[in-house]
Order: sequence, then C-alpha cells, then structure tokens
Amino acid sequence: MLVLSRKLNEAIRIGGDISIRVVRIDRDTVRLGVSAPKDIGVHREEVYLEIVENNIAAAESATPEQLSLRLQQLKAEAANSL
Repeated sequence: MLVLSRKLNEAIRIGGDISIRVVRIDRDTVRLGVSAPKDIGVHREEVYLEIVENNIAAAESATPEQLSLRLQQLKAEAANSL
C-alpha cells in the first residue's frame, strides 16, 4: 500500500484522469473530493462491498439464461452510452 501525506487543497493523481483532493480536515475526519470519468465507479468501501455481495447473491440465484440476457442488456447499454 502506498501511503501519501497531503495538506488541505492538495491532491493526488491516479493515471491521467483521476484526481483525489483533500477538501476539508476536521478533528478525526478528512473530506476528499474525487474527480473521475463517469464510467469509473467511485464508492465508499462499505458501499462497494455491499454492491459486490449483492452481485454475488444475484449471480448465484440466476439461471444461465437470465445471466446471458442481462449481459446482453449491459452490452447494449454500454454501446448506447458511447
């Protein structure tokens, strides 16, 4: 794990299109601002883990035919968003 120190209003860059900036510092809380392309999900870790758990549960309960149909829908949505 890379550990960086940043002061208020300083940022780090991830690749060429993701920026994380320190927006506010309180006693025990740091508020971060994240700029990223719309196609990159940005979530708090606990929300991301819940999404993963829900996806696993859905995949385990779905039939192969349902999964295939959903994959086709996602591909169509992705193609339409370009």
